[in-house]
Amino acid sequence: MRCISMFCAFIGFVLLVNLNASDAIVFRFTNFVCESYNKSFLVFNYCRLKAVNRNKVILNMNATILHSADRITIHCRLFKKASGYRPWTVDRKLDICRFMRTGYDPYFKIVYGLFHDFSNVNHTCPYVGHQIVKDFYLRPELLGLLLPTGDYLLALHWMFGKNAIDTNVSFSFVEDLLTSK
Repeated sequence: MRCISMFCAFIGFVLLVNLNASDAIVFRFTNFVCESYNKSFLVFNYCRLKAVNRNKVILNMNATILHSADRITIHCRLFKKASGYRPWTVDRKLDICRFMRTGYDPYFKIVYGLFHDFSNVNHTCPYVGHQIVKDFYLRPELLGLLLPTGDYLLALHWMFGKNAIDTNVSFSFVEDLLTSK
């Protein structure tokens, strides 16, 4: 009986620590830039951030792919701010069409897991028409890994055959367990 009560106390402590830890994490967007280098292939209708409150910023993006795209590669790089943005841990290229079929890349699986609930970009190739990300906000519980406190830039260079676009997303990750409630 004593063992069961100690187990329940331990579970309660773990839940309390997890609740307080999630209150101590600030994970929010700070900037979002979209650039299409061939407007006859892809047009960004809008790319913007909207502050909902101090710790929550939502991202909205609406792009129109004017011609069918069935060969899409992406160069994904993560930078950490330290006297300017410096390369940090992730620098990889992947085939988006293959990823959407198999989910083979663990790094992009984390990124895709963060935004797929807010987007219509959830099918395999070909892509054509409106591609939308609506009311997307960052949720630390879905991150799946720990980041050091700091400011980051996720630079995504998309290649649709010969056509290129860039989407750069800056975000802040702050974990302050000392000021949690």
